[in-house]
Amino acid sequence: MSDGNIKKLVILGGGTAGWMTASLMAKVLGKVIDITLVESDRIGTVGVGEATIPPIINFNQALGLNEREFLQATNGSIKLGIQFENWFKKGESYMHAFGNIGKNFPFCDFHHFWRKSRLNGDTSSLWDYSLNYQAAIHNKFAPLAQIKGTNLPGLSYAYHFDAGLYAKFLRRYSESKGVRRIEGVVKEVKIRPENGFVDGLLLEDGQEISGDLFADCTGMAALLIEKALGVGYEEWSQWLPCDRAMAVPCAATKPIVPYTRSIAHEAGWRWRIPLQHRTGNGMVYSSHHWSDDQAHEALLGNLDGEHLAEPKVIPFRTGRRRESWCKNVVSIGLSSGFLEPLESTSIHLIQSAATRLIKSFPHCGIKPHEVKEFNRQSQVEIERIRDFIILHYKANQRRDSEFWRECENMTVPDSLRDKMELFRSSGKVFRDYDDLFAEAAWQQVMIGQGIVPEDHHPLVDSLSEEQMSDLMASLKTLIGGTVAGLPDHEQFLSRGE
Repeated sequence: MSDGNIKKLVILGGGTAGWMTASLMAKVLGKVIDITLVESDRIGTVGVGEATIPPIINFNQALGLNEREFLQATNGSIKLGIQFENWFKKGESYMHAFGNIGKNFPFCDFHHFWRKSRLNGDTSSLWDYSLNYQAAIHNKFAPLAQIKGTNLPGLSYAYHFDAGLYAKFLRRYSESKGVRRIEGVVKEVKIRPENGFVDGLLLEDGQEISGDLFADCTGMAALLIEKALGVGYEEWSQWLPCDRAMAVPCAATKPIVPYTRSIAHEAGWRWRIPLQHRTGNGMVYSSHHWSDDQAHEALLGNLDGEHLAEPKVIPFRTGRRRESWCKNVVSIGLSSGFLEPLESTSIHLIQSAATRLIKSFPHCGIKPHEVKEFNRQSQVEIERIRDFIILHYKANQRRDSEFWRECENMTVPDSLRDKMELFRSSGKVFRDYDDLFAEAAWQQVMIGQGIVPEDHHPLVDSLSEEQMSDLMASLKTLIGGTVAGLPDHEQFLSRGE
């Protein structure tokens, strides 16, 4: 493929994808490569990604960001999980809370003990034993690595933030690390005739930007990976039927709760993401079941505060790029694929792609096996996340609309079908090596949506009924006391230290 050292990285596109990529590249490789980012203020970004998952903590720490400064700069708040309302049945809800549930034992997860205790007459919910859930519903938060006096883990958390402000925050960081930003719109992508590699970008003002490696962060436009190189796209609409979103901010309301809300409706779902200065709202829906007018009416009719802009329609195709890395172009963010924001994975996929690129960064030329492995990892990662999102749609018992009946009756990928049947029959779920979501995440969504195990692990039977009762009561007391000692979420956000 390409000969010669890779010394010049050109990132096309700003926004969250561009500036996350630039900042991490500058932090890790800024002393050995030249980094240029090309963007235009005339081109808007999707900018609805306001919720994250816990690995964002690692990303910010890798950059050396101060959490307090980050939260202030992005009007951020804390996220302890996602509350799913009306997904299993109308009027019922559960939370995918981050972190552990109860106390895991060697060879056996806690939910097996919970199931046995239910057989013994205990009426407790699984979430009574989730520290994250109890803190979330009581609107409490403080950084807590471990429950005091125990070896049990503390709170696992992520953030809600203004994605546009986060991009600006990372731009300042990146430029301080030597990233060169060029304002401009691409007029032409120059291709090397001998091998089809991208040679450079010709901008409308006549500037020519050359590079050895290009990161396509142009979102759904996919200017390099698709329009220039023609890499195809694999659609997943047969499993994920929603194809449109409508987003609008509204005035902030109190309290600022430390969790995202996902509320199912007749043709999809809507989100509510609380920030310090406003609330992010949106509808995700199937255009085969709802019109834009129906979504518009339902969105504005369910706001908690005055809307601050007109709703923005975002058409999308769920799926993945067949090759995330082709020739000397690596697609990062929405140019590499799209999964609806149900589990807040969009920003994480940017983070993981940028991290993967650093681990695979070509030194003395671009090598086929390196590209092949990058693409394999990218495919496996997004397909694992895809299955987790499909689970929410498939495992429903709603009978109130054609949309939900079709979701319940659809054929799912074998990988998901096998995982669901294993859990239903035995209560067992195993995390694949490259699965983003841990066992506790799968357990919560499956139990929350009505897949209750028919059996439990035999290790549970080694405890007497009295020992089981003592275990469950002590855990509940421990979690309740820990939550009671935490400050309110807004109290944490308002602190100046």
